[in-house]
Amino acid sequence: MTILEIAEALKAEVLVKGEGLDRPIKNVVSSDLMSDVLVVDDDDILLLTSLASDQVLRTAQIVGALGVVVVNGKPLPSSMVNVANDLHMTLMTCKLAKYQANIAVYEALKQNG
Repeated sequence: MTILEIAEALKAEVLVKGEGLDRPIKNVVSSDLMSDVLVVDDDDILLLTSLASDQVLRTAQIVGALGVVVVNGKPLPSSMVNVANDLHMTLMTCKLAKYQANIAVYEALKQNG
């Protein structure tokens, strides 16, 4: 599945469309601890987090994530949108709790093979 297909499954609002929108997501990482995200050694990941800070995007860039979804309907600081634009990274927000978002992504991936 692509980022936009996952966005649809999450009913997420896409705030910034970054590069790699047409690349398939191979792995989803769900964490609020950026130190845990930094040890991820996978390609083409999507990061789900409830942490709404610029550091999330910078961490996602370091690990080569294609995008970030901020869950729990948290309001994002405007600086996050600016950083996402600067990094050419997709940034989305959704109202689901992190656990529910993980289940929704899992179900969508299961349906799409």
